[in-house]
Amino acid sequence: MDPNRVEEASGKMSGDGDISSVMGFSGFGKKARTFDFDAIFEQTRRTAIERSQRALEERQMTQMEEKGESSKSVKSSVHAQRNKAAAATSRKQESDSSSDSGSDSDSGLIGPPPPPQHTTQDDDDDDDDELVGPPLPPGYTGSTAHSDEEDEEGGAQDDDDDDNPVKKIPDTHEITLQHGTKTVSALGLDPSGARLVTGGYDYDVRFWDFAGMDQALQAFRSLQPCDCHQIKSLQYSITGDVILVVSGNAQAKVLDRDGFNVMECVKGDQYIVDMANTKGHTAMLNSGCWHPKIKEEFMTCSNDCTVRTWDLNSEKKHKSVFKPRSFQGKKVTPTCCTYSRDGKLVAAGCQDGTIQIWDRNLSVHTKFHCRQAHTPGSDTSCLSFSYDGVTLASRGGDDTLKMWDIRNFRKPVNVATGLTNYFAMTDCCFSPDDKLLVTGTSVKKNEGNGKLVFFDRTSFQRVYEIEVTDASVVRCLWHPKLNQIMVGTGNGLAKVYYDPVKSHRGAKLCVVKSKRKEKQAETLTQDYIITPHALPMFREARQRSTRKQLEKDRLDPKKSHKPEPPVSGPGRGGRVAAHGGTLSSFIVKNIALDKSDDSNAREAILRHAKDASENPYWVAPAYKETQPEPVFAEESEEDEEADKEPEWKKRKI
Repeated sequence: MDPNRVEEASGKMSGDGDISSVMGFSGFGKKARTFDFDAIFEQTRRTAIERSQRALEERQMTQMEEKGESSKSVKSSVHAQRNKAAAATSRKQESDSSSDSGSDSDSGLIGPPPPPQHTTQDDDDDDDDELVGPPLPPGYTGSTAHSDEEDEEGGAQDDDDDDNPVKKIPDTHEITLQHGTKTVSALGLDPSGARLVTGGYDYDVRFWDFAGMDQALQAFRSLQPCDCHQIKSLQYSITGDVILVVSGNAQAKVLDRDGFNVMECVKGDQYIVDMANTKGHTAMLNSGCWHPKIKEEFMTCSNDCTVRTWDLNSEKKHKSVFKPRSFQGKKVTPTCCTYSRDGKLVAAGCQDGTIQIWDRNLSVHTKFHCRQAHTPGSDTSCLSFSYDGVTLASRGGDDTLKMWDIRNFRKPVNVATGLTNYFAMTDCCFSPDDKLLVTGTSVKKNEGNGKLVFFDRTSFQRVYEIEVTDASVVRCLWHPKLNQIMVGTGNGLAKVYYDPVKSHRGAKLCVVKSKRKEKQAETLTQDYIITPHALPMFREARQRSTRKQLEKDRLDPKKSHKPEPPVSGPGRGGRVAAHGGTLSSFIVKNIALDKSDDSNAREAILRHAKDASENPYWVAPAYKETQPEPVFAEESEEDEEADKEPEWKKRKI
């Protein structure tokens, strides 16, 4: 309680003595006892601290017996903290008791007595690191069980781990997706990280769904959207609902998530000199990308020496045209293009070695122009802005990787050499934390392994590398949400590197699913023909499931009857003899072994005449009931003599 307030209250009581006598009780005007809730809470907190310290000391004593000398420092730190807390508590209690005694001497307090452990204490800066709450679990070796020096060392070590970007590279595990046999020249991953799309020199575009795949790692769709043109670039829009496909022809395409055509850019008139007056590109495309903020806008660059922006809703004409020019004002072919992170700048790398940057809304003059950024005549394969939007990385066809500050665009900030590049679409990208720069290297056939090289952004030292395969590393993509690295190689592989702890979803979803067993019996079932307008008597019953149909067919004697094996051995007349236990095989065998000569038909028929007359079986029994009995006339003597006469006499007569 504040002493000044007590003195002021006592002064008021002396001035109001007459009122107290009138009111009829002597205690009028005395100060009632008040309770400082902050002090009560503070005392409760310190009580919990002391209990936690005692419980922790007991556990540390048991651990010290097992660990030996290693736990002595822990015990001393606990004792020091306990003594420190006890000393602070005693000091506060003494000061509070003195203040309470002074206040009691000034005026008599009215009310119930205070609780026995009630003391008024203030916060102390020395007690900020004390424990609050229930006792710690057994075996806990956190910061409270160490001395201040050990805490500082552990904190410094954790900071080093956090500051070391190499330890954040997710490369402990990998999966391999077989795109084909030719170079994977394009990779695209949607913003959520659910689907991957790959394109290559084999004209194919394959769709991979991580959530739908199992360990077989098979693409759920493959198509050729641009006929016989190599795929050069694939990218999902910022919403992930459409895909930009840039190929070797002059018309870019936009597909939906399932691969169906949404839009195809118009082709320009190649006989017009000024490319700004044409509606579209007139030569082969080189690269393309989506706007990072506007979901309907994308950009393409072509061998017709223009960079064009397009609107998804108007496919009949481009939106704007940027025309790169050399120092002499001549046309220059752009080989790669990109937007800045905020979408306000448009950058293009050209064949004459320059990097030209325009304001997106001003397409006439360049805002930044760096001559001789790379060796003239080499194809700058990639431009990539950092996440902070200040740094630009360029991958050149002159086997270099350079980093630029767009605020001072005259010379590069850092340069790395000796990075072999044989492809016009070799990638470079920044890590999600903006501390590393990644690119791939190219190799010739049977001359080594392609590598994925990591550079520190500050020092530009080669801090890490991954040997991917025995072919060139063309495409690389580090997804910020999944924290997984996708790599496209020159031998038709798409590899995904991930870490089970540091990465999320993506490849982790499909590796845990077992491969589905193929059901061979399903191929033997008949296809169900749907005839909705057929009469009920001709309509087939709808099959509910293949399994039930198989069980039903198994019970059917006709459908489950094993077909007769083909007969083998000598035979004749197109029939072959066979040896088996069935009646049909016995008959076929006897027919095949019949060696009788049937060239004389009369003899063959008369051979059975005696059997037919003695034992009629085929014809006579059928007419037995209706057959009339034959009646013959009796022959006279004259007829008999006439029959006996020689033939020449009969002729004479």
